[in-house]
Amino acid sequence: MNFSNHTFSIPVMGLGYTVDTPVKVAHLGISSVISLVDDILMEKMREFYSIKFNFPFNEISTKVEDFRAKRITAYLNMIDKLVHEKYDELIQNFHKKESEFEKLLELLPESKQIREKINHLLENKGLKDVKSWIRTNLLPGSIDVNIMTKLDQPRYDKGEKLPTEYNDAHAALRGFANSTLCSSLVLSAGMNPRLYSYLEKFDDFYPNENGEIKKKIILKVSDYRSAMIQGRFLAKKGIWVSEYRVESGLNCGGHAFATQGYLLGPILNEFKEKKQELIDATFQVYIKGLEEKNIAAPTEAPSMKVTAQGGVGSNEEHNFLLDEYQLDSIGWGSPFMLVPEVCNIDDQSLNLLKEADEKDLYLSEASPLGVHFNNVKGSSQQTYIKKIGEEGKPGFPCTKRFLAFNNEYTEKPICTASKQYIRKKIGEAEEQNASVEDIKNLKLKLEEKECLCEGLSNSTYLANNLEPESARTGVSICPGPNIAYFKQVVSLKEMVDHIYGKINLIKGIKRPNLFIKELSMYTDYLEKKVKELGESEEKQLAYYRVFRKNMQDGISYYQKLFTKYENKLKEMKEGVLSDLEQFSKKLESFKI
Repeated sequence: MNFSNHTFSIPVMGLGYTVDTPVKVAHLGISSVISLVDDILMEKMREFYSIKFNFPFNEISTKVEDFRAKRITAYLNMIDKLVHEKYDELIQNFHKKESEFEKLLELLPESKQIREKINHLLENKGLKDVKSWIRTNLLPGSIDVNIMTKLDQPRYDKGEKLPTEYNDAHAALRGFANSTLCSSLVLSAGMNPRLYSYLEKFDDFYPNENGEIKKKIILKVSDYRSAMIQGRFLAKKGIWVSEYRVESGLNCGGHAFATQGYLLGPILNEFKEKKQELIDATFQVYIKGLEEKNIAAPTEAPSMKVTAQGGVGSNEEHNFLLDEYQLDSIGWGSPFMLVPEVCNIDDQSLNLLKEADEKDLYLSEASPLGVHFNNVKGSSQQTYIKKIGEEGKPGFPCTKRFLAFNNEYTEKPICTASKQYIRKKIGEAEEQNASVEDIKNLKLKLEEKECLCEGLSNSTYLANNLEPESARTGVSICPGPNIAYFKQVVSLKEMVDHIYGKINLIKGIKRPNLFIKELSMYTDYLEKKVKELGESEEKQLAYYRVFRKNMQDGISYYQKLFTKYENKLKEMKEGVLSDLEQFSKKLESFKI
């Protein structure tokens, strides 16, 4: 009998929202992802858990050489230890009522067969055999980690620039590589050849003598072409990509990287149709890459998963994506922000998300990276920004420097949300005799930037009653637009039951399906971009003509898709054909 694990996972959220989620869900078979950006937060959480579980704690101060990587390694080792202790305890007490094992079974979509199997083993074998069967068939969730490849800024010591391996992303990679974890590294935000090449330094990313890869690579990608380019680049180095995680360009939480009008459905369809081509093309290169390193190459290609995330909100959508595109798993992110037993979220932010409507969720310019950022109106970080703006003291002291990338005015990069940058930018405008109106608009634009280093970590301090590193406790929240349709704070079991269709948390709520929601976001995005362009900017206009054509092709694909499923889908197809027609007409009206 085949006992499948969960068909969903919890993606990385913010810097702190999922920093310890594996401790809460991995022993129950649910995989999740930790952000490796904030080593300061991880060190604080390591101390928190050491006190809670009576572990010895030796602080790794900033005076220790390679402190960032060592902090990350120490934190991940602790998480690994905690998860496996909880999992071992779960197995030891599987026969007790109201145990964690009972909770594990209740979360699975089909637990009846498992109960029958265990009862059969108890009747015919012994406790030892049952425990062995559980270990083999009901595995803990994976403790995966995420590195945003672009966050690889250099670090300095006493004014001297340190070697490349001390760059933020390099140090984070090293921290994971040196840990005891047997899991995956999720690389997101595009290709970083220098960082990818650094993977070669660590044996755990290569197959061992049994052909097993202890630390696997997951690439978060926006389209098939990107997957092929990055997959082959890594394969040449003998690094296999075990999973391609396809995320909607706009209908997602956090930073939003818009495609050139390519929509999620057609992208996933291309992965389905060309998956074998992707495997074959990368495997040939992979064999050569391993041979060049004198590592035994496997006779057949290792497993390659394709998963998706971004805007999924119902059981029908979940099952449809799995079946139609032959996916291995679906990422459910933002809805879990309303599950406090899974995510670190403070009461004020929790209530804000629970009450948020469509009009409150928007694509902002809040990120210092200059990348669009999905946001919610009314966060405590925005309240703080308004306060300091009114006091005539805009901007933040830049203490963590994780997003310090701007070199307009300084040799050493600074952050565009910092006081230093805002002062220089406004001073420059004043020197150039800009009009009062232009300076006012510039200030509004600059003051939209949030200190995400603090904002995306502060909720974790507040939720766990920890003293923040800073006196500024404003929280930045990065939900996807999908959160607008979830209106209640729920338990882990309730959210999982919703995913598997046992209950419906959005019953009676008017909600566009995930494809229509993404299409509406891309339409709004394109409309705004076109309005910003002058007629003389032919190169940009040409780009957006292709953008529109790709969207129109996507609409044609959806029209055929939903006609095919006319008698099968209930929620997803409601009003969908008329919606598609309306978006098609709107796109035609754009003067490009």
